[in-house]
Amino acid sequence: MKNRAIWVAVVLAAMPGLTVAQPRGGRGGGRGGYQAPEGPAPKNPWGKPDFNGVWQRPYAPDVTRDFGPSQKGAGELPYTEWGKAQWDNYHPENGDYTGSCLPFGYMRSVGSPDPMQIVQTDKVLALLWEQNTWFKEVPIDGRPHGKKVPTWFGDSVGHWEGDTLVIDTNNFNGLTKLDTIGHPHSDQLHVIERYNRTDAGHIGYEVTVEDPKTYTKPWKNTRVFTLRTDWEILEYSCEENNKGLVEGRIKVPESGAAPKN
Repeated sequence: MKNRAIWVAVVLAAMPGLTVAQPRGGRGGGRGGYQAPEGPAPKNPWGKPDFNGVWQRPYAPDVTRDFGPSQKGAGELPYTEWGKAQWDNYHPENGDYTGSCLPFGYMRSVGSPDPMQIVQTDKVLALLWEQNTWFKEVPIDGRPHGKKVPTWFGDSVGHWEGDTLVIDTNNFNGLTKLDTIGHPHSDQLHVIERYNRTDAGHIGYEVTVEDPKTYTKPWKNTRVFTLRTDWEILEYSCEENNKGLVEGRIKVPESGAAPKN
């Protein structure tokens, strides 16, 4: 655990843009100067809460811990024997999949500190992450899961329970982690998220994690998202952490010429 905590601290120190307390360059609302919108939660013309906008989420590098008032961690996780072995044998200092720009996975993306834009219609909700310019489209018209190939971000469908949007996700490939510090999951992961627009400036977020191969029972994590009317998501390129180009392993083609093999 100590090595993992040190590793996370080193990553954050080396990448100051990952700290949500940092002002976003060119986005306005400098440190301490932003005030979230006040008033009642807005609704769309079809009568459901309006989640459209760019949102600041609390960075969740460790889903077990509380981070201020905006995130309540799950506490000690109820591992199965297999899950505990995965946790004990994960050593990010020896290399983490995200260092090769592989997809973070759904839960780790939701817990990342970069801006996320929500685009919502009456039938579909899209999550647009600045991180690596990733996106996820979620049908919210009550349709069931389809049978699809397992993926990094899983298969998500949504439905309404009153004014609460419930997003149900399964069919993960099991190749990712739940957070920066490396809490594990398997391809049996099942995630249930609840979005509540509590007022004009905030979303109450709750996630329930079920994974019978990794955990003996479900567990929860809750967070508060803040609407940032002064932000926009920007282009983000990882591409092998941009080192391949700098170190010469990836060649820049001559102007007007096709890349050489």
